[in-house]
Amino acid sequence: MIPLKDNIPTENIPVLTIALIVMNVLMFFFFQDPDLSLSGATVDNDNVIDYGAIPYEITHPGDQCDLPGQPADVACSDGGGGPATWLTLLTSMFMHGGILHIAGNMLFLWIFGNNIEDAMGRIKFILFYIGGGLAATFLQVLIDTNSTVPSIGASGAVAAVLGAYAILYPRARVVTLIIIIVFITVIELPALLVLGLWFLMQLYYGSSELTQPVAGGGVAYWAHIGGFLFGLALVKLLARRENPNYGSYNPRPGIY
Repeated sequence: MIPLKDNIPTENIPVLTIALIVMNVLMFFFFQDPDLSLSGATVDNDNVIDYGAIPYEITHPGDQCDLPGQPADVACSDGGGGPATWLTLLTSMFMHGGILHIAGNMLFLWIFGNNIEDAMGRIKFILFYIGGGLAATFLQVLIDTNSTVPSIGASGAVAAVLGAYAILYPRARVVTLIIIIVFITVIELPALLVLGLWFLMQLYYGSSELTQPVAGGGVAYWAHIGGFLFGLALVKLLARRENPNYGSYNPRPGIY
């Protein structure tokens, strides 16, 4: 299930949403220097270790992790020459593991972020976005405090945007691509259904990993959950503007 667009035009140009997308793309292609191949982009593991958010470093202040051998062989020790841990909390939000990773995050950010920026205003939106990313990271750390697997990606911050959208615009219509094995269609669905199903999937897979951890890392489902809950909890405190376009469309679903 892949959302393609919603039906709520913004009243203002989403300057910060666009800027965040540009920053993420620039970080991926120029800072992470991906190896673009037919099998997909791969990023430098040393770069990810240095600037990703590593739970062990966060829960052990002063310790640094590095990559002396293979990608799975992360070693942590007291001290080191890497960036400060607080800096990795920010840099990790603008790094991604591959083309599909960044493409998916930026698609969700564009579809849902522009309306949240419109509702909050630019200053509150950027604070909300960063706060959502931090909340996402801290919940992921809480789940596995000694993990040496770096977390990277805008997913947590984008999840906060999704939580906010689910509260503000539950009846908005989202044009969604549905793929079930060989069956492919495009259908218009309520935003609450699309985002609710997405959140339930994160809960399911996140809970599954608690009993059967994935060796060497994987998707940070609890970061998604933390970001989404942050968005649900704080959106009403920050969003003051009402979008007059909301609710002005025919609520009947359409199949394309």
